[in-house]
Amino acid sequence: MYPVFAIAIVTAYFIGSIPFGLIIAKAHGKDLRSIGSGNIGATNVSRALGRKWGYICFLLDVLKGLIPMLAMLPFASPISVQTPTQKIIILFLWLAVGCAAILGHIFPIYVKFKGGKGVATSFGIALGLWPYYTICAFISILLWIAIVLIWRYISLASIIAAISFPIAFIVMIIIRPYWQISVLWPLLIPAISIPAMVIFRHRENIKRLKTGSESKVLSKKN
Repeated sequence: MYPVFAIAIVTAYFIGSIPFGLIIAKAHGKDLRSIGSGNIGATNVSRALGRKWGYICFLLDVLKGLIPMLAMLPFASPISVQTPTQKIIILFLWLAVGCAAILGHIFPIYVKFKGGKGVATSFGIALGLWPYYTICAFISILLWIAIVLIWRYISLASIIAAISFPIAFIVMIIIRPYWQISVLWPLLIPAISIPAMVIFRHRENIKRLKTGSESKVLSKKN
């Protein structure tokens, strides 16, 4: 089983490195790195090509995290027949697959390690880590959608969704009697550290939000 996880970790990085935003923009004759913020993620795709292509890019970036996690689900799902120590090891390995996909998205080998901010790929990983992260991911996604629809800032929605995720996970551990912190503590580490990294990657957006210069989406021109 362990060699399978090792192969999956390497594969997840290369999948995560696929620069869908850059590919979509180039297909339209544009260099995304010279437009708007210069980021190759879905937000900048929306600015450059309109919200339809921004949504498509977001979905593709989600799949970069979701597919590797679901591929490893058969190897990680028989948790009930494992000892607590084995459960912890499997959770660590499963998380490593997801973290590799995020690192691939943020530091893609194909484009000189200059990638996106990891929000969509992180959502994909959370959705795929059933059931522990999946419920929390749905809560964060619903919150993300609501904020985008109300205030039209993808960056603000991403930051608040990132903050909400570890809070939702901690609440679920408290209210669900079978979610034992003695076993699930490996999940608590990335539940806090990955959102923190996402927020750090949005530091320029935070500055623009403070000054009122951040771009909005869902405008009529999109």
